Amino acid sequence: MVKVLLNGASGKMGGVISSLAASKDVQIVAGVDAKKSVREYPVYPSLWDVKEDFDVLLDFSRADSLYPILDFIKAKEKPAVLCTTGYSNEQVERINEASKTSPIFRSGNMSLGINILTRILKDYTKILYENYDIEIVEKHHNEKIDAPSGTALMLSDAIQQTLDAETNLVFGREGIKKREKTDIGMHSIRGGSIVGDHEVIFAGTGEVIELTHKAISRDVFAAGALEATKYMTRKGPGLYNMDSMLFG
Repeated sequence: MVKVLLNGASGKMGGVISSLAASKDVQIVAGVDAKKSVREYPVYPSLWDVKEDFDVLLDFSRADSLYPILDFIKAKEKPAVLCTTGYSNEQVERINEASKTSPIFRSGNMSLGINILTRILKDYTKILYENYDIEIVEKHHNEKIDAPSGTALMLSDAIQQTLDAETNLVFGREGIKKREKTDIGMHSIRGGSIVGDHEVIFAGTGEVIELTHKAISRDVFAAGALEATKYMTRKGPGLYNMDSMLFG
């Protein structure tokens, strides 16, 4: 059984992960969160307060927790699974640099369905791009602090990396301006308790192709994260993601 240290233990995802861990042959041995909560394991205010031994650090917290995590796993010589989104370009560079000495798993979305959708985009975007305009719409609950979502950016990355043409992300629209062929629209909606909806629209002449993923429950993200912790117990230094876990 994999022993996991859960950073962000008091959050909503922390609760979901805690409830699913045993069914996935994972043991949460300790948690870390500035906010106190009652769990079946001890929860500490700081990573450096943790006394329990662990195999993998699993992070579902906030982007500003990144640098302490990288320092901690380097000192402890342990792998990390980073499920937090909203990292800046500088933080992404730090993750890439840290992966040279530590095993790090990072994904903008931990669900199987989203990562299958990403693979579909890689396979078909090049075929569709010439005759279709591409727009991405993402919807999340009213407490999500980053926009666009990490998943929407992951989808746009898959599209842009597939194309030879130069493309530009356009975040929402206002004013009077014609859409450019090189635009990839990115639109964010925040409201209510929406878990996470993502739609990629290929709009052509006389027809529209829509690829949609709807997360019905946070369980899908927790299940993927727990599988990632098991995957990372066998890995050396490097940067890993859902694509490498699912497709090798």
